[in-house]
Amino acid sequence: MKTHKNKTLTITTVGFALFAMFFGAGNLILPPFIGLQSGDEWLMALVGFFLTAILAPFLGVLVISKSGLSFTDLGYRTHPKLINVLAILIILCIGPLVAIPRTGATVFEIGVQPSFPSFSNVVFAILFFGTVFLLSISKTKTVDIIGKFLTPFLLLSLVLLVVLGVINPPDVITESTMTATEVFSFGFVEGYQTLDVLASVIFAGVIIEAVIDKGFSSENERSRITLAAGLVSTISLLLIYGGLIYLGATTDFPMQDNSTRTQLLLHISSSILGEKGTFVVAIAIAFACLTTAIALTTATGSIFEKISHGKIPYRLSVILCTLISVVLSINGVDAIIKYAVNILLFIYPIVFALILYLLLFGRYVKIRQPYVASIITTAIVSLISVGINLDMQKELLSTLKSYLPLQEYSLEWLLPSLIAFVFGTALDRNQN
Repeated sequence: MKTHKNKTLTITTVGFALFAMFFGAGNLILPPFIGLQSGDEWLMALVGFFLTAILAPFLGVLVISKSGLSFTDLGYRTHPKLINVLAILIILCIGPLVAIPRTGATVFEIGVQPSFPSFSNVVFAILFFGTVFLLSISKTKTVDIIGKFLTPFLLLSLVLLVVLGVINPPDVITESTMTATEVFSFGFVEGYQTLDVLASVIFAGVIIEAVIDKGFSSENERSRITLAAGLVSTISLLLIYGGLIYLGATTDFPMQDNSTRTQLLLHISSSILGEKGTFVVAIAIAFACLTTAIALTTATGSIFEKISHGKIPYRLSVILCTLISVVLSINGVDAIIKYAVNILLFIYPIVFALILYLLLFGRYVKIRQPYVASIITTAIVSLISVGINLDMQKELLSTLKSYLPLQEYSLEWLLPSLIAFVFGTALDRNQN
């Protein structure tokens, strides 16, 4: 039987590990820009950002912990083959094709290149992902490595920046040019760019496996520990995001059309910490990207091992994942983002819808049809956004999209998928 001390230590370690898994480089760059755009309405922006960047990922972890041991266990609620295809799309998106190589490219472009412009990006990619490989190869130790050793450095640099900035703000907060509703919507949509809803359903498997490895094997204990750890992560993210948004709202940075979010972050850090500010941001980004890359690599290996029923061993998946990431990261952040956009426009709403309906109706609706219907409908609506972005029949698709409710919040899929869910439920009951 576990002692209270062991439970507390496990909750703390796993909670901070989950925080670090979610908090990648993009999570550091987004909030200050949101604050700058929101001005004195920054709290409304934080509320919107909280819903999509903090609460939704927490619910994703919660849904998986109540449904099984990993995302693929949702197959009994939808369809095994459908959920496996979805799992592969998600893991490729947040894994070796997009998110993992982006971490290495981000560290190089922000943390290395400004100080060492002649340093080879190829050499850096090999060193960075070599470290990721070494720290990912033992999946049962991943959470401990992140939670006990790497997260403290990440948190220290973030807390230093946020606390000093809040204590001594420039006090130049400006009046927002947007209404409170517009500010809320802006924060809400910006939260999509963290990609953490996609990551949550995959990270959940890593977290649950770590909890079981520490001796909490019963379903009740596992759910309680995962819930508590999720709350630790959620509160930590809220405090850090809130602080960063506030720093953006109170900065005197003269944002121009050609200014970047990275320049904004560097300006804020330099204003607060002087010349050391750039170094602190570089450290924060390095650890943010490293922890996320390790978590994603571990998750990639675990998912492919499970889907293939052991035919693709965890170690082989990790090796392939790091090799692909080295090659793609050399192309740079912009190149990665460019080809990733359309993948995200398609897959993000599908996962969001699945989490939402399992959370709201999972206890009452046990049949497959409603969930399958909502996934297919969401996929069809998402293809409209992809088509618009690719300039395929843009005028026609834009007109069609304009008739969909909530499209101004990027939630045009919500009502059609809900109707499909209700229709699927009613159809099954009529058949029976």
